Amino acid sequence: MNKELMEALDILEREKEISKETLFEAIENSLLTACKNHFGKADNVRVEIDRETCDFLVYAEKEVVPAAEDVEDNCLQISLDDARVLSARAKVGDMLHVEIKSKEFGRIATQNAKNVILQKIREEERSVIYNQYFEKERDVVTGVVQRYMGKNISINLGKADAMLNEGEQVKGEVFRPTERIKVYILEVKNTPKGPRINVSRTHPELVKRLFESEVTEIKDGTVEIKSIAREAGSRTKIAVWSYNPNVDAVGACVGMNGARVNAIVDELRGEKIDIVNWDENPGNLIQNALSPAKIVAVFADPEEKTAKVVVPDYQLSLAIGKEGQNARLAARLTGYKIDIKSETQAKDAPGFRYEDYIEEDYGEYGEFESDKGEEYEEEERTEELTETEGGDEEYLTEGEYEEYPAEAEAGEDGVYSAEAEPDEYGEYPAEAETQEYPEPEEPAESEERDEE
Repeated sequence: MNKELMEALDILEREKEISKETLFEAIENSLLTACKNHFGKADNVRVEIDRETCDFLVYAEKEVVPAAEDVEDNCLQISLDDARVLSARAKVGDMLHVEIKSKEFGRIATQNAKNVILQKIREEERSVIYNQYFEKERDVVTGVVQRYMGKNISINLGKADAMLNEGEQVKGEVFRPTERIKVYILEVKNTPKGPRINVSRTHPELVKRLFESEVTEIKDGTVEIKSIAREAGSRTKIAVWSYNPNVDAVGACVGMNGARVNAIVDELRGEKIDIVNWDENPGNLIQNALSPAKIVAVFADPEEKTAKVVVPDYQLSLAIGKEGQNARLAARLTGYKIDIKSETQAKDAPGFRYEDYIEEDYGEYGEFESDKGEEYEEEERTEELTETEGGDEEYLTEGEYEEYPAEAEAGEDGVYSAEAEPDEYGEYPAEAETQEYPEPEEPAESEERDEE
């Protein structure tokens, strides 16, 4: 048993994570290379290595010829007399295995064999490192700051070095050598000099991965981060959704006394994080995304991906944010182009009033649709009755009111809602109440009107 070779292979497998089979193949190739350098050719050379004992055998297959004068190539042929020395049963025409002593190789052949083994080990080491970090692409890892290389930063990730370029650094962040930081792996490239790893501190996915590692509910799938918008170093907004009605998505991300979110804020060097609830309704989602500002009304167009938002006058600056940051992040978070106006501005702006969205739209089946999603049959449309100062009665159509004042009581502002049938003179009873419509009981009064 070759114990020294066995120990060397065990160490390489343990430290560099290179399989023994790969190392055995490297040794076989190195011995074939040595034979080729020593004899000039190695087409008939075979190498056998016992995987259990690490004992190896190198031999050449030679054809037995009758006499030494018949030998044309010493590498391929052997005389019968020489063959009988190795095997008493040898005869002309047989293929005889002739052992090659590796100790007979010259210095150059030995050095070349050594280089072949080292080259194979380096290639496998690079391949192992590349595969290891390629699996971590689009993930967060912890690294140690080594040194500044111009405006770029070299970071040691353990078995490989990564480069944090200037464009992927957060403005204002300064790192000291040996400082441990978390980075997001953007890309892993396999180059002749080894894997090249580019990392980032500004990518929005960095925040998402930090929440996944910090919040158990996100890791097990109970809570999902639906959308995220980030301005690195300043503020981040995330929208979360819970698949379990008993689990509060925002509360799970914040943690007890803010422990979970504070740990992420500390890692991001004080970057502010807003956590809001995701909603399938675009209006509710936009309202949540613009928090902490209070919203009066949201008019969203899902087809055009635009939204018009009305806020109280004193909340306008809060809704827009410093240099428009709050509105900008809300737009990225929701995917909608958001236009914000105060209540005073919205009075004279088209598209910011409820009246702009109240339209008479009769469908194929005579259904009346309003912006509130209510449907009315054409033959059942409600008419409204107003009593004027002169006692005459005037009929109003539905377009003159935003909603039908069905709850109005008789005599209140002179407004009535009448659904009763007119009397025989074609007039509505002025005393009709909202819910009850009695038959007219004063025909004499109607006759007097007729005579007038």
